[in-house]
Amino acid sequence: MSPMPAQATQSAAYESLPTPAPIAMPVQSLREGRLDRRALSTTPARIGWRRFYMIGGTIALTALAAWQMWRVLRVDGLQVLEGALLLLFVFLFAWVAQSLLGALAGFVLLLARGPGRLGIDPSQPLPVLGARTALLMPTYNEDPHRLMAGLQAIYESVRDTGQLQCFDFFILSDTTRAEIAEGEIAEFHALLERTGGQSRIFYRRRADNSERKAGNIAEWVRRFGAAYPHMLILDADSLMTGDTIVRLAAAIETHADVGLIQSLPVIVGGTSLFARMQQFSGRVYGPVIAHGVAWWHGAESNYWGHNAIIRTRAFAECTGLPRLPGKKPFGGHVLSHDFVEAALMRRGGWALHMVPTLHGSYEEGPPSLTDLLVRDRRWCQGNLQHAAVLPARGLHWVNRWHFMIGIGHYFTAPMWAMLMLVGIGIPLEQAGIDPNGGALASFSPAAYWRSLDPERIVWLFVATMGALFAPKILGYLAMLLDPAQRRGCGGALRAFVSMLLESVLAALMAPIVMFVQSRGVAEVLAGRDSGWESQRRDDGTLPLSALLKSYGGLSLFGLFAGVVALFVSPSLAAWMSPVILGLVLAIPIVALTSARTPGQWLRERKLLNIPEETDPPPILVRATTLRRQSA
Repeated sequence: MSPMPAQATQSAAYESLPTPAPIAMPVQSLREGRLDRRALSTTPARIGWRRFYMIGGTIALTALAAWQMWRVLRVDGLQVLEGALLLLFVFLFAWVAQSLLGALAGFVLLLARGPGRLGIDPSQPLPVLGARTALLMPTYNEDPHRLMAGLQAIYESVRDTGQLQCFDFFILSDTTRAEIAEGEIAEFHALLERTGGQSRIFYRRRADNSERKAGNIAEWVRRFGAAYPHMLILDADSLMTGDTIVRLAAAIETHADVGLIQSLPVIVGGTSLFARMQQFSGRVYGPVIAHGVAWWHGAESNYWGHNAIIRTRAFAECTGLPRLPGKKPFGGHVLSHDFVEAALMRRGGWALHMVPTLHGSYEEGPPSLTDLLVRDRRWCQGNLQHAAVLPARGLHWVNRWHFMIGIGHYFTAPMWAMLMLVGIGIPLEQAGIDPNGGALASFSPAAYWRSLDPERIVWLFVATMGALFAPKILGYLAMLLDPAQRRGCGGALRAFVSMLLESVLAALMAPIVMFVQSRGVAEVLAGRDSGWESQRRDDGTLPLSALLKSYGGLSLFGLFAGVVALFVSPSLAAWMSPVILGLVLAIPIVALTSARTPGQWLRERKLLNIPEETDPPPILVRATTLRRQSA
């Protein structure tokens, strides 16, 4: 396939592309459709029992906890507030119970160290490919030199497998800033010179970036999809080894009914304290969660939008996204498109699998809590938008479960806040409100709840906290039992200190996240759109003025709540102190965790360490070297 000459079609577009090979990608209907092939050849054996363990176990644990909570609340009679507390408790306990059961399953699988799914075994020689795969890297206002350096590292790693002839590489730009677009084109040509990849590396900048990333990928599929049986979707910060890419391509080539295989990306490259927290938690806690999820999802796994290989025909046939009815933020084009694309592919009879045992897939995390919350606000709108997709005809129930989990995630923040407030409101109502404060001088929520049923309330608290922290503890134990990972995390003691440090910092940030996520849900419900902003990759710091603007109100609110609580009673202030402390210290917490200096100080002491820092894979070393070179 010979490339067309580079041409500037207009000031806003630029192309250097191969000969078109169009394929139809019809827009799908959410009102019509049926599930094709309920049973698939790659569905794991006894998948029904796995799902019974997860769903049935969650129901059983939640029912037991709800019964115990009801027995506590009925002591003083079940009034309106007690009923509200019970409902909130049931939902939130079910949430953590499902996480607990998934982590337990993942922990057992990690200990068993069984064979990889779909015949993927990294210990075996690389298979020989027979089909072509396109690697697609969408970009939106990213640093051009950094972007092309990462792509070059991937290209070279694929070349080293000896099967480069089976792969082409596409940079699909949606960049809107003229100076960045000019830099992309210059860096693209420099990349061609460095690699000699003129017949394998292509670039296109859209003049109209409608439908964001989903529209970017769909435009490529409709123009070139017929030439490539498979496509591997990357993000601008993605890195994948050639070995991993070849094994993914071989697996989807071998299994005719598989439409998508999702790898488990490891977060790497963090320099700030916050970024290193994220990559430590992802590396230590993530595997037990991912193995559990892959185990019970089976052939109905989800799609995270990147670092996954997709059968192009399946994608084209099934995932033409419709515009949702109504105005923004609920209407318009689909924002969190990956979940919807996965559901539509499964409706079309294609299997989707996640393979957490396959290493060599990497991404970067946000450098600060601020950047995470900005991205999270966009995801909040996208997930709440799925309420319009949830009743679509013909979807598999597991895909509907994915949608409900995504929607529910953003309601947990306001529900935790309401649970805390109701937990204070009930004893306040019982104590009575005295304008002079005399009757409340000795008010204590802890004493009130202990007075109802001391033993049962303690066990409920222990059970809830245990379920909440179980994935971390199980992840730590699994890490200890893997000598290479244990050494990579700094050893058992340093990893334990790192887990404590990460947990303390996460607890301090939790009230900030709870407030911002609750505000995000309210904004979406009120009709406010999230917009589309480019992401920062390295530096997460903000000037004091920006910190004051973003978090000053939060700190003042926390200070006001603390003063009021202390005025009511010292016991109430102590009860609320974890939340109040996180709010009052919002500015210094965000400033500290966004900075590189504390992150590097901890790295020098091998705290919050991950194996990819201790012994970096060659592709990470190569990408870092290329990115440090002058553009």
